[in-house]
Amino acid sequence: MNAPVQSFLEVQSIDALYGEAILALRGVSLSVSEGSIVVLLGANGAGKTTTLKAISNLLSASRGAVSGGAITWRGRSTRRLDPTELVAQGIVQVLEGRHCFPQLTVEENLLSGGFVRRPSRKELQADLERVYAWFPRLKDRRRSRAGLLSGGEQQMAAIGRALMTRPTLVLLDEPSMGLAPMIVEEIFEIISRLNQDSGVSFLLAEQNANLVLRYAHYGYILENGRVAASGTAAELAARSDFSDFYLGGAGATDGLHPTAPN
Repeated sequence: MNAPVQSFLEVQSIDALYGEAILALRGVSLSVSEGSIVVLLGANGAGKTTTLKAISNLLSASRGAVSGGAITWRGRSTRRLDPTELVAQGIVQVLEGRHCFPQLTVEENLLSGGFVRRPSRKELQADLERVYAWFPRLKDRRRSRAGLLSGGEQQMAAIGRALMTRPTLVLLDEPSMGLAPMIVEEIFEIISRLNQDSGVSFLLAEQNANLVLRYAHYGYILENGRVAASGTAAELAARSDFSDFYLGGAGATDGLHPTAPN
């Protein structure tokens, strides 16, 4: 697949600060086209999570802020939109760490995502059944408290709750972290089906490059808060210096899109 065109999400040269002192992102630019799966790759501390939170306007919860550049969604700036307004417009983030309401049942967790749209009871039930069709395991555990689920089931519940908002774009932070390989494969297969069958777009932050590049269309490698390289999934997987980006020794971009200036 070629580089994304006609993007509905554009991130243009953004800088991000924590505590008005720590520069976490420097000139990060990326784009996501409707109907695509795009991945942010890089080691811990590279800026993946900060980039997702900048897009969803969640940085302020961590004493952070976008200090430069622009983010546009369907051609409009997101700067003045709060996270709830972004969800209403189709962008939803699944945070790292499988956040669920532990004392609520699986079904109550899912329904909490649907209430954002203020749907009718019939619409809410239809959306719930749709999520259960994607995640049959959740239907089996729908009466169980979320805090008693396995890690993989909690991740499914967190993604399912996000899908209850009927998103156009899902920002998914480290979906494979701490999960067994078999469960990770299952989750990524579901992501792929959602993309192909329902047209849901995804922007994933992920360290498991070998896995995610099998499902992504396009990717960006972040290093020290900058975009160090970008290209199609096949181009990134074929790079001879690929592992260097995870070991602190990124090289040149060899025919892919150039790095941000140092």
